[in-house]
Amino acid sequence: MIGPYVLPDDVFDALAAGAGGRPAVLLLLRARRSRNLLLLRRALDGPCGRAVEPAADLLAGVERVAPGAARSVIDGPAFGTWAARTLRDCPAHPRGECAGRDLAALAVLAAVRAARPARVTVPVREGRLRLPGLGTVTGLGETPEALVVVEAPAGAEGVPGASVGSCRVRVLTAAGERVLPRDPSRPGHGWQPVAVLDARHRGLTLRLPLETAAPELPALETASAGPAAWQDLLRQAWELLVDNHPRRAEELSAGLNGIVPLPAPARGVASATSRHAFGTVLTSWPADPERLALTLLHEFQHSKLSALTDLVTLYEPGGRPRLYAPWRPDPRPPGGLLQGIYAHLGDLAFWQERSGSRHGPAQADAAWRLAQTRAHVERGLTEAASHVRLTALGTRFLERLARTVRDGDRGGTGAGDGSGGERLARAVARVQAGDEAVWRLRWAAADDAGTERLAALWRAGRPAGPLPAEDVRAATGAVAGPGPEFGRWAARQRGAERARPAREAAHAVLAAPHRMRGWAELAAAAAEEDRPGADVLRARTELVRDLCVRLTARQPATPPGTTPPGPPDPLALAAWLAGTAVGPDPSGGGPAADAARPPGTTSPGPPDSLAPAAWLANTAVGPGPSGGGPAAGAAMPPGTTSPGPPDSLAPAAWPAGTAVGPDPSGGGPAADAAMPPGTTSPGPPDSLAPAAWPAGTAVGTDRPGAGPAADEEEAVQGVSQARGAHPARSPGRVGRGEPAEAGPAPGPPSGDGLVVPAESGSAEAPMEPARSPGPDPAADEGPAAPAPSGPGEGPTAGAEPGGGGVPGQKTGVSMSQNARSPLAKTSATG
Repeated sequence: MIGPYVLPDDVFDALAAGAGGRPAVLLLLRARRSRNLLLLRRALDGPCGRAVEPAADLLAGVERVAPGAARSVIDGPAFGTWAARTLRDCPAHPRGECAGRDLAALAVLAAVRAARPARVTVPVREGRLRLPGLGTVTGLGETPEALVVVEAPAGAEGVPGASVGSCRVRVLTAAGERVLPRDPSRPGHGWQPVAVLDARHRGLTLRLPLETAAPELPALETASAGPAAWQDLLRQAWELLVDNHPRRAEELSAGLNGIVPLPAPARGVASATSRHAFGTVLTSWPADPERLALTLLHEFQHSKLSALTDLVTLYEPGGRPRLYAPWRPDPRPPGGLLQGIYAHLGDLAFWQERSGSRHGPAQADAAWRLAQTRAHVERGLTEAASHVRLTALGTRFLERLARTVRDGDRGGTGAGDGSGGERLARAVARVQAGDEAVWRLRWAAADDAGTERLAALWRAGRPAGPLPAEDVRAATGAVAGPGPEFGRWAARQRGAERARPAREAAHAVLAAPHRMRGWAELAAAAAEEDRPGADVLRARTELVRDLCVRLTARQPATPPGTTPPGPPDPLALAAWLAGTAVGPDPSGGGPAADAARPPGTTSPGPPDSLAPAAWLANTAVGPGPSGGGPAAGAAMPPGTTSPGPPDSLAPAAWPAGTAVGPDPSGGGPAADAAMPPGTTSPGPPDSLAPAAWPAGTAVGTDRPGAGPAADEEEAVQGVSQARGAHPARSPGRVGRGEPAEAGPAPGPPSGDGLVVPAESGSAEAPMEPARSPGPDPAADEGPAAPAPSGPGEGPTAGAEPGGGGVPGQKTGVSMSQNARSPLAKTSATG
């Protein structure tokens, strides 16, 4: 029977708030089951239909006598990934080896659970016959397929519990016969069983297969951490969840259906979710119950959102295709960004509880992680609101989510209370600012023509105007974090009282402009000191760096023997780009007007005691706007030395006519030997100056080795100037129903950033202070796990929403209620 699924308003709002409860999860589970059945119908009607048909007939027969056995397979870890791969990409179909044939292995599992006799041919790859939910037969050699025969005693078919230990499973190949153990959970010769983990606490039960036999899921054989170790770890993690997160434990009990063990990364924990396998968690060995509990919470959030987006549309195509997510080292598509935000609500709840129940160093660690997670979610919400084309439902979804974050912040734990909380908040903000700056240096590139235009405007002393367009590159393959240097800096921030002074950080950047950590320090310091242009340093770091390098490489020409201007100050550049400072003087230095001088530039010193007399005698120009020495001094480029005290010999030499007053450095041309310690001696005189000075057209040098001061009076007048992708569906609605489109949406999957051995991702220990991956809010610092080989789609940590569908409704299907059952091979369209 085909009918609509209607998502009630209160269920939508509860899911948007982060939880939803057991009823919401059961609704999502039923909707996902219907989706899987529609995908099966499409596979039967498609080019792989003949390969799928024998297994589909067996499943239909099982469904008639034991509906629960059939549902357990369709809801299980392997069915959705099989259907998605078969429909989306089957390159081997012309060779008769299409993915549709793998449904036979799932049909064997259904037959065994229903104690139904069956004979079905199952593909063999690399000498292995994989039977998801049961186990793997090894050592079958080069044979391409095997005949699997399920024998059951008379009268056992369809009787609940009668199949346990009652079925005899034989595997027939050209080389001979293999008989599996009566209890398939026990290992045997050439047989690696799928273990079933069981945890019970306070009336809540979790029963999960440790799935190692699904062809579509890159599982690791469990020799290094066997089923007994996993069982003990799950039991402890389940007790922690039931005691401290009872409502979320109810969700997990209703929706989780399997754990797929992944290979361990170099350090930490790798975890992921496939959007086609609702309720299945892929994770490497977590090592302790807390990490496993956090992983289950985080990854199940991905499953919930993937199922929700089968029913409603949260965003439209368009907007920026690659966005910043602070928990990932690589750019994310709109769907991946939303997935990451939602998944971190599980982390937020976990660390909120831990920060309130722990003491001493453990409490401090939990408070740090809570503050990091909250900052990550808030930054992700800002990015989504700015650059994702949200539907009305998407806006409502994120507003309800943001309210959950705000309500949690008022709980009195984490970074919000007391001076210790303020210090923690500053430290987290520094890491956030530095991380975003490094991310932009790795992935963003400014338009070359636009950057050259800005360089010309800077040299001319004109306002920057609109900033040029940016291009965020796409990631290919596995992506590592920003590196150990940044990781060490970020870890130090946790204990630091304040950032490195912005002026020191700016000098370090000028000395090594291509060093990422220097820009991270500068962005963090500018934000903490509330410098003009701090937002530009953080959000357009690549532009400030490229402009700084470009201006340094092309300095304006200076007269022979003069000192060229120093490199442009990155703080001044950022303020200029932000429209909070005027442009430089023509020499490439700082702003022309002293009042608009960026922080850190040198202002003119106090007036020289002899300057008034020289000025009255018409032998010197007037003072600069600040009241200091000659006006030319006010136009000195950044980095030049302001006038100091007068030379002790200058008063004697000047009345005698052997000198014409001090240069702005405080020295005098008459007595080089008497220069104060540390001052710069004058350079050789300009060849034109001796002629110009007796004629009264010049008043001596304005800085060591420079031309006449009159040449520097061309002050430039500056003016301050302020400065995802889905197939198209109807706008989202809740509480109403319309016909639904079946099938997964095409396009690359996207995840949130816990390490994925398929899509881009990275791995890092979630228990380390700075940007630790796995389910930790500070994910993705370390190297990514390699992508698996083979066709099809690997798991993703929360992928792009897809699957077709109309807001507020999804088609529901029952397999055998009437003649329109998908397994009865009639068209099922809604």
